[in-house]
Amino acid sequence: MASIADDTQWMDATDQAALVARGEVSASELVDGAIERIERLDGSLNAVNIRWFDDARAAAATHAGTGPFAGVPTLLKDLWAHSTGHPMSNGNAALRDAMPISDHDTELVARFRDAGLVTLGRTNSPELGSLPVTEPTAWGPSRNPWSTAHTPGGSSGGAAAAVAAGMVPVANASDGGGSIRIPASCCGLVGLKPSQGRITMGPERDESGLGVHFAVTRTVRDTAALLDAVAGPGVGDNVIAPAPSRPYLDEVGAPVERLRIGLLDTHPQGDFLHDDCVTAVRAAATMLEGLGHDVTHGHPAALEDTSFRSRFMAMWATNMALGIANMGATLGRDLTADEVEPVNWAQAQYAKRVSGVEYGAALAAVSEFRRSVQGWWAEGRDLLLTPTLCEPPVEIGEHDALPDDPMAGMRRAARFIAFTPPFNASGQPAISLPLHWNEGGLPIGVQLVAQYGREDLLIRVAAQLEAAHPWAHRRPTT
Repeated sequence: MASIADDTQWMDATDQAALVARGEVSASELVDGAIERIERLDGSLNAVNIRWFDDARAAAATHAGTGPFAGVPTLLKDLWAHSTGHPMSNGNAALRDAMPISDHDTELVARFRDAGLVTLGRTNSPELGSLPVTEPTAWGPSRNPWSTAHTPGGSSGGAAAAVAAGMVPVANASDGGGSIRIPASCCGLVGLKPSQGRITMGPERDESGLGVHFAVTRTVRDTAALLDAVAGPGVGDNVIAPAPSRPYLDEVGAPVERLRIGLLDTHPQGDFLHDDCVTAVRAAATMLEGLGHDVTHGHPAALEDTSFRSRFMAMWATNMALGIANMGATLGRDLTADEVEPVNWAQAQYAKRVSGVEYGAALAAVSEFRRSVQGWWAEGRDLLLTPTLCEPPVEIGEHDALPDDPMAGMRRAARFIAFTPPFNASGQPAISLPLHWNEGGLPIGVQLVAQYGREDLLIRVAAQLEAAHPWAHRRPTT
């Protein structure tokens, strides 16, 4: 006889919430089922690194049954997602050993709770989210449910592995250079990076930076409904995306007008692009043409700028330095070189050598880049279609630092993720969709990018593609 854990494993969050709303199962049964799956599946994946199952069971037992996802189990990323009364390590060994307890919620975490989601623990993340793979020294590597020899991506790799394996239907994720879209591509999930300022980063973080946070899901409707539940500004936000004209969930199944879509099926700077990724993006272009859209080759010329990486790294390295300082403040002392992974320590040392004038010049360059990229849409295009990644999921260990070269992993990352960081700098919404699997059975995502503030269009088209070319039947066997 099937158990609740088996019956609900591949249900999305919308269907699980409907079971609770109809009284067919309780929140406690859903949570117990998710816990059973984590305990059964996570040994080979290492996706869930911090667990608070007793707290989750207590929350489910007293659940009031309110919110669109009432009773649905979820997981928080182990990176800058404070949850009152629970530990967070940011992927760092010193914080792992100290296990500092948060005394407040990040605003997004509070909104997850208000939506009815029940949190079971945290998912593995690279230290400070710095790499596009999830292999922190503190917790060890997370592995891809489709092939445990391969990465689930990063930095939200634990989240993506947990959702792809069916542990939970939706999990918190964040994206400062592709960290929602990269693992979504690697694990066969839907990964929406919202517009800058769509979801508050409060109370600690700044909406004008590179990062945003949201989630990974298995279905477009879960992405839409969750965005409805958590979008909006917070107190003191300095960047606020324009409000949608109607709920995002209303975009799912809505008619889609004929769109002008640009296709980028080569590396914009002439570097390596794997044949699997070319095949995936061209197949997606054919799908979109079959749905009545006008797809032609074209992309913003600014994406060809070979100096973009250095501009991005000036901001990225400074974020690493700030992250290390913030972790030290949590511990009440400065972290030392042997308490931080070499790649992040090297970036922090580089950031210390950047002058105020140099950093200001980097900010100005990124602003110029943002205006140039967004200008392509202002000329009348609707969407840009690209590969999400430059190659299929890589094997575990390819992004390791070398004893005499701490930045080796970061240079390897630059070859892996050329298509995602530009849209953190431009602030635009972008979504990775699981529309292709290669001959080895690994997911290959494709990315759609919309004009700033147009998550509604991305969701509408994503739902159209999901209906015409469904992926829900594809499930890993790991």
